Amino acid sequence: MARLQRFIILFIVILLFPSIAGSYETLKKVRSKGVLRCGVSEGLPGFSMKDAKGRWTGMDADFCRAVAAAVFGDPEKVTFYPLTASERLPALRTGEIDLLSRNTTWTIGRETMLGLQFVGTLYYDGQGFLVRKSSGITKVFHLKNAAICIEKGTTSQANLDDYFRTKGWRYKPVIFESIIKAQEAFFSGQCKSYTSDRSHLAAVRSGVRDGSKTYAILPGQISKEPLGPVVRRGDDEWFTLVRWVLFALIEAEEIGVTQANVRAKAKEKGNPDLERFLGSSGNFGKSLGIANDWTVRIVESVGNYGEMFERNLGRGSPLNLDRGPNRLWNKGGLMYAPPFR
Repeated sequence: MARLQRFIILFIVILLFPSIAGSYETLKKVRSKGVLRCGVSEGLPGFSMKDAKGRWTGMDADFCRAVAAAVFGDPEKVTFYPLTASERLPALRTGEIDLLSRNTTWTIGRETMLGLQFVGTLYYDGQGFLVRKSSGITKVFHLKNAAICIEKGTTSQANLDDYFRTKGWRYKPVIFESIIKAQEAFFSGQCKSYTSDRSHLAAVRSGVRDGSKTYAILPGQISKEPLGPVVRRGDDEWFTLVRWVLFALIEAEEIGVTQANVRAKAKEKGNPDLERFLGSSGNFGKSLGIANDWTVRIVESVGNYGEMFERNLGRGSPLNLDRGPNRLWNKGGLMYAPPFR
């Protein structure tokens, strides 16, 4: 009788919590393939773009490598899939990629209607407008009735529509299938302005000769654009793993763990918080289904969040962006990791 009761209880648990029976499915598939399939942009400086040697660089590309480092211990076990804005979410939903790390805005519609989950915010941004300085345009108001270039499949079009309709203004949307085509159209003079995330506009401007002398990003922003990595809904273990990779990058910066000192820090004793974070005590790695030194592998591969930011977007990059809200919470920003305990 006791055996029958145990069986009934186990059967009910499996029915109520099917994820238990199918746990770590994405992680298993990634491991079986021996590579992480990561969706990125077609080429956006600072976020995901091939360098002169054909290597993918940028904040989003580095996040892909951080996840690969956590899973495999090797940040190079990534296959990058360049995707247009229209292609990116379907590619994730159909399983063509395991992770999307492509300057994608976190919205309720995308999470509740498309079967996707955002693991967090990698970069806080807002929508702006790029114009030629010679045009004399200095305010968004000056774009009334103007042709504005937009990439299809982004939040930019809906934001622009809402903003102009609220103001009672008209404009002429010129919509393109890809980042590259939208940029080419703007630079060739087909549009008075190109609208997108402000970081995106800074990246586009940095890619042309005398960009900062010839083109201006109008002051202010018309939307909130929290950009973050995305996974498919339904695999809580994969979601949790990728989310804590993001948190680990942020936490590493806060506690002073860098690419240069992480191995030395991992040998230090006497600081329980540091020991737990770097895996010399506790079993956080095991609970995630990966090696216990996963945070060491991540930081050694790509650095902490601050190092990633400065290298790709900040003072050490051609974009030279101020961190703004992407500073740590204790330095006036929004970047915050839950406790590692």
